[in-house]
Amino acid sequence: MLSDEQLDAFRVQGTAVRVVRDHIEGNDVYGIVVAWNEEQVMIRKKSRRIVKLSRSYRYEPASEERSGPVE
Repeated sequence: MLSDEQLDAFRVQGTAVRVVRDHIEGNDVYGIVVAWNEEQVMIRKKSRRIVKLSRSYRYEPASEERSGPVE
């Protein structure tokens, strides 16, 4: 699970993140971290829609190469 400090760094720097949910790359969510709590992270997508995703997913900078999902 991602720490509050890592999420805050993504938010403050405005880093675009990739949320890896499973083995299918097409199911990844791209966006900017907006807010979070103990269970969920809110991501603003390019379309300006907000999605709530579980903190148990893998969050990584979109500029880096994709890694596999959390097992």
